[in-house]
Amino acid sequence: MQSNNLLRTILGAYTGLFILFLYGPFIVMGILSFQAGPEGGPQFPIIEWSTYWYQHVFGLTPPSRVAPLPIGEALLRSLTLAFATMVVSTVLGTLTAQGFRRNFRGSGFVFYLVVLGMMVPGVLLGLGMALVADQVGIDRTWWGTAFVLHVVYTFPFAFLVMLAIFNRFDKSVEEAAWALGVPPGRTFRKVTFPMIFPGVLSAMLFAFTLSYDEFPRTLFTAGSDVTMPIAIYGTFAVEIHPNIFAFGVLTTLFSFALLSVYGVLMTLSVRRAKTAAVQEEIA
Repeated sequence: MQSNNLLRTILGAYTGLFILFLYGPFIVMGILSFQAGPEGGPQFPIIEWSTYWYQHVFGLTPPSRVAPLPIGEALLRSLTLAFATMVVSTVLGTLTAQGFRRNFRGSGFVFYLVVLGMMVPGVLLGLGMALVADQVGIDRTWWGTAFVLHVVYTFPFAFLVMLAIFNRFDKSVEEAAWALGVPPGRTFRKVTFPMIFPGVLSAMLFAFTLSYDEFPRTLFTAGSDVTMPIAIYGTFAVEIHPNIFAFGVLTTLFSFALLSVYGVLMTLSVRRAKTAAVQEEIA
């Protein structure tokens, strides 16, 4: 009994330290973002509390020595790139995982070829793409070369998520639909896709988040039009101001909002599946 209590205490302490390590930077960043402006860098303890730097992020403060963050066009590029990457990677990941439901010659080679995109370091892949683009004469753009690398990077994550979903998929449901004369395309839309929809949501979330935060691959291939991570790095490398912390808090809250939307959609999907199962049992 004493050994069990000791083990629980150790695991509890470890969990607490892990949570502190995970959310500690966010807490510190949140505290520092509420110091007064318009002058001064990070200081602790806070002498005067203010929302000045949040207003500064949205351009609601008078001009000062601290330049505003270039979040307008850069943020739009990052969101557009992340959304396009999410769509393409999720579609490719779902179709590829669908193909792996049957054994075929060379499946092992194809598997490792797909996963290679997430194993190669981003710096090497970005530098290699930049060199190839320069040699071939292709302009490096965020919607061209950077988009290709984002898909190469996020596609394996979407593929692995969907592969795990299909490994637990009950094929008898599809076979029953085929036995009733339902075409394969209609079977996928009406039977397969609703059952794998939670996995599709997970793959979409992975692809969007990884693309939005991607830095090394974008740094070498985006060209002159920077995305949000590169814009923040350019500002952060010159001088640190609390407006970066304020934007970091807003970005983290945006991530939590995405997770909340994901949770709501996942809950609705599970409820829909349970309702369909109950109706099937009644029928």
